[in-house]
Amino acid sequence: MKKVAVFTSGGDAPGMNACIRAVVRTAIHYGYEAVGIRRGYEGMIDGDFVELKQFGVSNIIQLGGTILQSARSERFRTVEGRQEAYRQLIAADIDGVVAIGGDGTFTGANIFLKEFPEIRFIGIPGTIDNDLFGTDYTIGYDTAINTAMNAIDNIKDTANAHNRLFFVEVMGRDAGFIALRSGIATGAEAVLVPESKKDTNHLFSILEKNLTQNKMSNIVVVAEGDEAGGAFKMAEKVREKFNNQFDIRVTILGHVQRGGRPTCMERVLASRLGMESVRALMDGKTGLMVGEVDKKIVFTPFEKAIKHHEDLNSLLLDMVEILS
Repeated sequence: MKKVAVFTSGGDAPGMNACIRAVVRTAIHYGYEAVGIRRGYEGMIDGDFVELKQFGVSNIIQLGGTILQSARSERFRTVEGRQEAYRQLIAADIDGVVAIGGDGTFTGANIFLKEFPEIRFIGIPGTIDNDLFGTDYTIGYDTAINTAMNAIDNIKDTANAHNRLFFVEVMGRDAGFIALRSGIATGAEAVLVPESKKDTNHLFSILEKNLTQNKMSNIVVVAEGDEAGGAFKMAEKVREKFNNQFDIRVTILGHVQRGGRPTCMERVLASRLGMESVRALMDGKTGLMVGEVDKKIVFTPFEKAIKHHEDLNSLLLDMVEILS
């Protein structure tokens, strides 16, 4: 192996910069050159490479976003696009690549490896959704749930002051990990997630119970991918059911959850996975995602990480019911 390249792809996540830093410094420590690929697969196709030095990645561990930027690439979905990406990597003497991202990133890497197996790829799970199989936590998740928790705490203050029912929608695509943990941490009256089979009537029963006890201040956390609908749709259903007995407000937290300074846990996880990714390339590993399970480093084939998704802990769903 001559050079180690690193890129970020798909949605940005807090902790990606800490991971880039770890990849670069580990590669240099073991005597390899480190290269950054800007704009993910798009930059790979365009040959948008930059040499990264030891001190060139100083003072980025605390930053959100990604210094290498991120992009989605339609061109990489084509054979011609992948061929050009391969040509650019070979021309730059890059034969080891660290890909930080999620499902789409690993899907692209998996297809690329079948066509050009001589380029080694190791993936690092970087997504706030925490929905990848093969790791307890993905880079970005811990910061996202803390951001959501702090926002919901603030919303709860004004909900109590005005006796209002707030529907708060959090991100997570088709996974309810952010909604569930932030809901528990803030004492939400209900949490709606795609993984739960409980329907709208269950929410109605919770609110009816609170209404009989003159509890007008309520927080309902909604995962954006919940099959019952987003926060606005659920708010409308409740408004119709209770004939405007509740003073209802809706807040969409949105992309605020993807930014911000990564937490301490985030920085440590990102640094460890970044270091282990380079060591994996040195050992000749390829086509694998590096993750942490029960505090131990594990490697999961891209195909398995893509096809299987982590399940919600049913005990946490029970906690919402018991503690709300």
